[in-house]
Formats: sequence, C-alpha cells, structure tokens
Amino acid sequence: MVTHRYPERIVVLTGAGMSAESGIETFRGAGGLWEGYRLEEVATPEAWTRQPEMVRRFYNERRRNLMQSEPNKGHELLAEWQSRTSVQIITQNVDDLHERAGSKDVLHLHGELMKSRSCGPNASIMDMVKWEMTSNDRCPDGFPIRPHIVWFGEPVPNMSEAIEKVRSADCLVVIGTSLQVYPAAQLAFEADDQARIHLIDPQAESLNQMGAKIWPMKASEGLKELDQKWFGRRDSLI
Repeated sequence: MVTHRYPERIVVLTGAGMSAESGIETFRGAGGLWEGYRLEEVATPEAWTRQPEMVRRFYNERRRNLMQSEPNKGHELLAEWQSRTSVQIITQNVDDLHERAGSKDVLHLHGELMKSRSCGPNASIMDMVKWEMTSNDRCPDGFPIRPHIVWFGEPVPNMSEAIEKVRSADCLVVIGTSLQVYPAAQLAFEADDQARIHLIDPQAESLNQMGAKIWPMKASEGLKELDQKWFGRRDSLI
C-alpha cells in the first residue's frame, strides 16, 4: 500500500492576503479607504442605487489594477497541487488570479470582477473583456449591467456548496483572510472534527480561533512550507 505524506482531500479557503503579493489592494487595516470611503459604503446595493457612477468608478479602478497584475507564486503552487491530489479552492477574492495561474473549478463566494451581471429579470452573467464599465453598457437583452459582485447585505449564492466542500475535506488550508466577513468567515468552523486545519497569514496568531496549525507569514511563504512538508520538494515553484 502506498502511503501518502499529503492529505487526499484538501480544501483551500483564500482571502485578500492571497492576492496581496500580486499588488491587489486588500483594503484591510487602518488605511483601508477608497477616496475617503470605507469599503462597506461603496460595495452595497444602496450605494449602487444612490451613486452608481461612484460604484462603477470604484470597480473600474479595481478591474484595471487586476488586468495589470499577475498571479503570484502562491497561486501557481496551488495550481500545481491540483495535479497531485484533490484540491478544491474556495475564494473570497473577486479577482481571476487563481484561474490565470491554472487552477480549475474555483468557487467564488463574492462574485467575479471580470464578469458583469444584467439588471434584467434573468440576471444573466457575462464576461468582461475591458476594464471600463459605463452607464451605456447593456446586456444582450438590452438591460443595464452591474458588477458581478456579491455586495454587503446580499446573500452569498455559493455558500451551501462551499460548506459541503469544507465538510468533506480531510485538510483545510485557510490563507490570507481575516475571518471577519460573514457568512464566509463561518467556513473555517465547518470542517470535520478530524480534519487538519492550517492557517497562513502574517497575523495568524491573533486570527486563530479554530485550533489550527499556524503559519504566521505571507501566503507564498506558508504554501512553500506546506509544499515541502507534504511533497518533500525543496526546490518548489517558489
């Protein structure tokens, strides 16, 4: 019988810290403002109703930043893991860096920046090929479009699927998330009692509330440590 050094069913939950090394703004910490607004004041249905141009401008800037960014070594390493064992990625991030690094079947909890959604009754979802969304943009049915983002106060459509994935894991790796945005934050507590949990974040000690093995470091650094632990590769992608 072959004995594996690595888990057979890994679920990875990634947050803003995963993409920070690619230059994606996290809006975490004391300086987490955009033009003087807190994120909670921009990313809401109410803000879209009151000031749609402001909301469009905010996401246009995020989209332009994303199109100028590249996946980092941590993204690449997770994609490599998928070729070695079962790895399912659940992300709170709205960027497409996991996919661009080669990861498959990424479950986005909070929407996707490079997609738009129709404001019509079908709420159809479309890919975006440019960074700018304008008030004149329409879906194929002629309705205005909005960012395909789950705003504060809106339900998280993929939450049930995410919970099922976490509960089926024999190992949960939580990377770069403050575990403060609900309902996604509850995912870390849905793991099976026998599942091993790893928490990778520079602030891991203060964030650890689930008895995890902590790796108080950046995402790529923590993933390199796990890569060496599980796959025995000292010369990994990082």
